[in-house]
Amino acid sequence: MAPFDNPFDAKRRIARGGCSCGSHASQAAHEAALPSGDAAIERAVEATMMRALFPHQAERRAFLRSVGLATAAAVSQFLPTKFVAEAFAEAGKPEKTDLKIGFIPITCATPIIMAKPMGFYEKQGLNVDVVKTAGWAVVRDKTLNKEYDAAHMLAPMPLAITMGLGSNPVPFAVPAIENVNGQAICLANKHKDNRDPKNWKGFKLAIPFDYSNHNYLLRYYLAEHGIDPDTDVQLRSVPPPEMVANLRADNIDGFLAPDNVVQRAVYDGVGFIHILSKEIWDGHPCCSFSVAQDTIRDMPNATAAMLRAILQATAYASKAENRKEIAAAIAPANYLNQPLTVVEQVLTGTYADGLGSVKKDPKRVAFDPFPYESFAIWTLTQMKRWGQIKGDVDYAAVAKQVYRATDAAKLMQQDGLTPPEATTKTFVVMGKTFDPAKPEEYLDSFKIKRAS
Repeated sequence: MAPFDNPFDAKRRIARGGCSCGSHASQAAHEAALPSGDAAIERAVEATMMRALFPHQAERRAFLRSVGLATAAAVSQFLPTKFVAEAFAEAGKPEKTDLKIGFIPITCATPIIMAKPMGFYEKQGLNVDVVKTAGWAVVRDKTLNKEYDAAHMLAPMPLAITMGLGSNPVPFAVPAIENVNGQAICLANKHKDNRDPKNWKGFKLAIPFDYSNHNYLLRYYLAEHGIDPDTDVQLRSVPPPEMVANLRADNIDGFLAPDNVVQRAVYDGVGFIHILSKEIWDGHPCCSFSVAQDTIRDMPNATAAMLRAILQATAYASKAENRKEIAAAIAPANYLNQPLTVVEQVLTGTYADGLGSVKKDPKRVAFDPFPYESFAIWTLTQMKRWGQIKGDVDYAAVAKQVYRATDAAKLMQQDGLTPPEATTKTFVVMGKTFDPAKPEEYLDSFKIKRAS
């Protein structure tokens, strides 16, 4: 398939003389009929996507013949090719410059937050209001009703929204991951002598949201120690800003939460760090920059500008020498509303553990924007494991639709960053290797689960 040929033309055949598509008398006639300008860019992106979905021409033609042109066009609407084309070409100014991005006051949102006081949005010609929000359901609802143009969301949330879990189904996209690692299990001080999870039956533990990797990592950790998270303990959804108060009031025994919440519990003398989330899965995603796909189609240039700002902020945050400066920028009341020492301990990785020691781990939290599709596939396996998804799941298709690895790679290259060569990778969670090509085998390997 030539770059600018119509990828949704089921009749296009391999060239046998005349022209490359076989529909014109000569190659000159073929080229004269090709689109130009923005349309050419979009056509090239569509062709690339179709080649990725159907590497063999016979498969592509069979698909188009079976579903018809109208359905193929509908499928293309779920692939934000207009956004990709405009972003790659850097064409035009933002459709609007006054934008709102919702966020929860946690260090996971560092690139989204810091981009405001440190001028990264302004450099892209944007006037962005980053809006501190009370909880994840509020962030979701305000983004769905277009009060927010984009949002800081837990990495699983766009998957859940797209599939209609907990809300009406609305296609969402994750063009960038906000942070990896950066969470921990925190327990109340009364449990300092009860560190073995096998003894935690009857515990009341908090998570930020049902559709969160906090939930899935905590469930994973408990299940690996023989604790059924649905019957042996109580899991409660508590907004991160309310977790320390609940721990102090003895309403909960602990939580798996963002590191600034955990570190605040240590700072206030009410809890200690049991284990960092990176000790469960080193390199796990936590939060994401998320946008509704219809917003991407309606505002491709504005979306691309937001994403460029966040990618640049992420690259700045990834350097250890910048972390104290960033901590000072995001600690104030209108952002995290945390003591500066709490934010510094999280971002620098030199921190008190609440057990009398000062630990040093520069990778306690890391900032890597690439939205690996394998992150989404792992999350989907856990959604199915715990009964949030029923029936068959096309893991790869959902992951590709929501986690926009190709978009991120192109914009990273434009900004002089080096994206990974592949959109998926294997990784290890508590000693078990996850192969994104074999999600059902992975799911079947667990003894404790709700999947049927």
